[in-house]
Amino acid sequence: MRLSRIATLFALFVAMLCVVPEQAGAQDRETPYWASITASRAHMRTGPGRNFPISWLYQRSGLPVRVVEVYQNWRKVEDPDGTQGWMLVNLLSADRTAMITGDIRPLRAAPERGARVRYRAEPGVVGRISNCRRGWCEFDVRGRSGFVQTRHLYGVDEDERVD
Repeated sequence: MRLSRIATLFALFVAMLCVVPEQAGAQDRETPYWASITASRAHMRTGPGRNFPISWLYQRSGLPVRVVEVYQNWRKVEDPDGTQGWMLVNLLSADRTAMITGDIRPLRAAPERGARVRYRAEPGVVGRISNCRRGWCEFDVRGRSGFVQTRHLYGVDEDERVD
């Protein structure tokens, strides 16, 4: 009985080793880089450990954050308001998202100013981004997509903002 219990624990340990590095590897990049919050409830802490006080509770899955520092399985992130703190890596995803900034923005059928407006998005709307080039990103909010100028998005780098 004891031998089977040890074998089971060993198998679980090996399985954890196979899963954790892959997830962490997706977040082990040169800083700064963009990530998004995956959890519907995510704590930001004042330092890289569970013993540090919680400074903020995020209740918005998909919110883009900028990872500015890495420490073991913790990431120091900056949110759209500029607040910085530490989050566990498993609360973050490498999936690219962005947030509309400023005023209501048109989501266009093509990446050009004169293209037909498909939808409009209010400030604070979060969506997945892809195909970022020449100052535009494709922006998808639950299946409704269009192109938005990168200067109206939080979650893109300066080199993606080039018009």
